[in-house]
Order: sequence, then C-alpha cells, then structure tokens
Amino acid sequence: MLPDTKIIHQFETIWISDIHLGSKGAKAVELLHFLSITNSKKLYLVGDIIDCWRLRKRWYWPQEHNDVMQKIMEKSRAGTEVIYIPGNHDDLIRQFVEHKFGEIQIMMDDIHITKNGKKIWVMHGDLFDSVIQHVRWLAFIGDGLYTILLGINGILNAIRRLFRLEYWSLSKFLKSKVKQAVSFLSAFEIGLMNETQKRGCDGVVCGHIHKAEMKLINGLIYANDGDWVESKTALTEDKDGSFLLINYDELTREKNNL
Repeated sequence: MLPDTKIIHQFETIWISDIHLGSKGAKAVELLHFLSITNSKKLYLVGDIIDCWRLRKRWYWPQEHNDVMQKIMEKSRAGTEVIYIPGNHDDLIRQFVEHKFGEIQIMMDDIHITKNGKKIWVMHGDLFDSVIQHVRWLAFIGDGLYTILLGINGILNAIRRLFRLEYWSLSKFLKSKVKQAVSFLSAFEIGLMNETQKRGCDGVVCGHIHKAEMKLINGLIYANDGDWVESKTALTEDKDGSFLLINYDELTREKNNL
C-alpha cells in the first residue's frame, strides 16, 4: 500500500523520462503517487514515456498506465507547463513536434533557463546512441534482451524480499561489468557534451540510458533523470535554480519517517 498524498513537494521544474507505459516493466503505480505528491511550474517528459515498440508486439495498457497519463493531463490543465520531448520508443509522436496535445507541448528538444540563469539543453538522448542511429535492428534485439532481464530480475527480487533484502538490479550489475557497456556510456556522454558546448549551453538534461546521474563534464552540467522501470528517479530544479536527483523510494521513506 502506498503512503498518503497529503504532503506536497514544490519545485520549479521536474524532469522524468523512460517510463515505458505499455510495458510490464513500467512502475506506473509509484509514478502516479510521485506525481500526486509533487508539484512544479514546469514538467518535462524527456522521452520514452509510451513504449510504442512494446505495444506494436503486444497490447498492454492497464488502468494504472492510463491513470498516469490522466494525471499528467490534469497537471497541464491546472497550470503546469508540460513539455513532451519524444524518445526512440515513442518516436511515432515526433510527427507531432511543434503541435499541442491539449495543453501539452510536443517538442524535439528545448532550451530551459534555470532560476539562476543557466541555459540547459533538454533532449532524450537517442540521437547520440550509435546503436540506435546506425544499427537499429540491434537496438530492437537489445530491447528484447532487456525485457527478459527485467523478468529474471523480478523473480530474484521477489526472493530477496522474502529475506528482507533491498531491491537489486541485475541489468545494472551486468552493465557495470561489461567493458563495451562502459565504453558506450563514455561515448554517449562525450558526444552529448560536445554538442551541448557547440550550442552555447551550460548543461544538458537527458534520459535514454536508464542511468540517473548528475556531474560536471568539462565545466558543463550533465544530468540524466534516470527511468521509471528500475531506478524510479526524477531530476528537479528548486526555486534557487539548484538541481537535485530524487529517488522515489528514498522520498517516500523520508515521508514515512516524519
């Protein structure tokens, strides 16, 4: 059972991505609760919100996935500026770039100015993924393997819960041990930061690789908001312009300790 929704966390901006609604891996119940206990002037949906790849293979759309979309639309009607930047899994939505879905703006990317005046480039990240761009069929195979890993991971963590052990990610463990994966992440970050510098921005916010992280690279801000399949993370901007990565489990644990 999820905690109540009485305590509201107020932010200037929230970034979330890689929700993968339409797939069984999506943590829609937790995300719905997160959206209920947070509020912001601006909400960025940084791609792979809907998993069109998965839906093409098999239709899966339970009520909680619909509830997440309804909550986002409810926020947009209530005055939150919602910007949807499609990713590779919801690339069908890219045909509607520069249009609106209700009050939700659909954009290929965006420049966000923080409260302390920093110029931040917001984009999904797949355009800097060499596999997606040059060997697309391999990306589909990789997506299938990732789904299998999530299934195995679910079984492992069900066993871990019996012994009161914390959540553990098999896919993240394997990524950390495979040299090619480390090289891929490095190339992804280098390409992304080079383009950020060319655009004259102070930093970039992206998703895509399901690895929540925030750091400085050559004096520029690199912020990845993570995902809502395993990490359950979001990036936030406070009223003074400072950034913070929020983990849903830690946020709700703090609430329960109040």
